Amino acid sequence: MSRIVTYSPSHTLVPTYECFNRCSYCNFRRDLGTDGWLSLDKAKEILTALQGSEITEILILSGEVHPLAANRESWFRHIYNLAALALNMGFYPHTNAGILTFAEMEKLKNVNLSMGIMLEQMTVTLLDTVHRHAPSKVPSLRLEQLQWAGELGIPFTTGLLLGIGETECDRLVTLETIATIHQRWGHIQEVILQPYNPGNREQWQNNPFDLQKLPDLVRQAREILPPDIVIQIPPNLVPDPLFLLDCLAAGARDLGGIGIIDEVNPDYLHLHPDKLKEFLAVYGWELKPRLPVYQ
Repeated sequence: MSRIVTYSPSHTLVPTYECFNRCSYCNFRRDLGTDGWLSLDKAKEILTALQGSEITEILILSGEVHPLAANRESWFRHIYNLAALALNMGFYPHTNAGILTFAEMEKLKNVNLSMGIMLEQMTVTLLDTVHRHAPSKVPSLRLEQLQWAGELGIPFTTGLLLGIGETECDRLVTLETIATIHQRWGHIQEVILQPYNPGNREQWQNNPFDLQKLPDLVRQAREILPPDIVIQIPPNLVPDPLFLLDCLAAGARDLGGIGIIDEVNPDYLHLHPDKLKEFLAVYGWELKPRLPVYQ
């Protein structure tokens, strides 16, 4: 059995925190009209400071603009320009900007090594609860993104958000759905199993996902997903390191992008990769950096 665990040395650029969705568990979004856009000049300043560091991946993570909004075209153009800037400066962009049109995705392919969107859950009943005010969280819309990425040959990341009202059966159905899509196109690189943890900015304030269930879910995911899909666990969302070790033993092999801050979960800081490396080495695991495209 391989004892290698990977991570991506990453920094996140946020074009805007404004989002027309209002997921009740979100700690990322800002109301429309309350947050400015990251300028290209500021982005260039940030990227210049990162040159020569260990950072290789630039995650472009944006709040979503409504497909019919007047500023949709300028929003998309800004995301494209940020990815192009990062690429031209020697970094490897990975964009997650929510629901895109086929044409938008096709254009972004030219300036990204990989892209992604969380499928979260295929559970339509969540549209009556945590996704009641989140039009782009309709499962069929997000599933379509995975299908289009396959048609376009885009190396893709997706994942499940755990503990937002879904059942154990729902999780397995979502994993099976991802497996079916990958078997057709072979483009899904990794599946994130992301446990919900409450944050200070959200409306929901529910109990965190029961981490005792996580290793078993990793084991089930490893059985359901094709072997070339890597299972990823965000280490900052697993506060008990023993559960992280159990997840690795069950088949997880990646810790995702690790940078200064997790923009989606700002209340949960990452350990520095050197600290993670030291910890894992004690238990016989070797932590290695990787690129946004798996080799």
